[in-house]
Amino acid sequence: MAAPRRVIDISIEADDLAQLERIARSRTEPASWVERARILLAYRTDPSAHAVGEAVGVTHQTVLRCLRRAVRFGVMAALDDSPRPGKAPEITADARAWLISLACQKAKDLGYPHELWTTRLLARHVREHAVDAGYSCLANVVQGTVCKILARDDVKPHKVRYYLERRDAAFETKMAEVLCVYREVAVLRAAEAGASNVTVISYDEKPGIQAIGNTASDLPPKPGVHATFSRDHEYKRNGTLSLLAGIDLLTGKVHACVEERHRSREFVSFLKKIDAAYPTDTAIKLILDNHSAHISKETKAWLATRPESRFTFVFTPTHASWTNLVEGFFSKMA
Repeated sequence: MAAPRRVIDISIEADDLAQLERIARSRTEPASWVERARILLAYRTDPSAHAVGEAVGVTHQTVLRCLRRAVRFGVMAALDDSPRPGKAPEITADARAWLISLACQKAKDLGYPHELWTTRLLARHVREHAVDAGYSCLANVVQGTVCKILARDDVKPHKVRYYLERRDAAFETKMAEVLCVYREVAVLRAAEAGASNVTVISYDEKPGIQAIGNTASDLPPKPGVHATFSRDHEYKRNGTLSLLAGIDLLTGKVHACVEERHRSREFVSFLKKIDAAYPTDTAIKLILDNHSAHISKETKAWLATRPESRFTFVFTPTHASWTNLVEGFFSKMA
């Protein structure tokens, strides 16, 4: 008479079950994880090591080892390999820390003509100075080992990533003012009260636009020859131009003009255009950056000729052009 089948009782919580199902379907997780997740899910449905082994494509001994690990260490821990008794690491933790500290310095600060490290240069420097620094275990380190040590701590001394230092002490205050204006726009748009005596314009300049001209006429479509308009590959440069544009945030209307430069006189010309586009009793709020043309003597002199409440400038914080909605309009033109 055959012995009764021994069933290994495994409790799988709802969260663990969801993770196992995700891993079992994954194409990016390690293959060993996927296999063991399938084993645990299959055993949950049919608690037979032989049946699970045939379904997954492994031996029943492999199934039993996975189940015993799940009982001993937990369901999710059973997906990982057991720690193996290997050779003791030769490179000590202090030696790794010393290598990382070197990588966090610039190569030029240590007498090299290079500004940044290459992994080959760093490995050579470590070999030459490891014994004197008291880390003889690094005396024969190779470039590949250096790369692994750096990757373990996610250090990339051969790369530069730019950041922007905050240089505006009044950043929070200016940001709050800009956000208050945007909130005012939302309230006015939600009110739908018809014509308003307030308008908000998001303004900026887009300089350096290339003025390119064709050297030959476009060819129209020709049946059987070419289906589209054809344009000659050569072109001529006509210098650069600046686009001065402002979006009325209440109506969506774009006020724009193209100028050869964007000095104070061009900005004042744009303001005159805005001044003529709205009734005299409309208060105009402009969201703009602190470009020199916006705060120049010429600009202030022209504003002094207008009624006191006609124009109000709301300046964005320094290096915070992303707070100006007109930048989204310019991005569509890039």
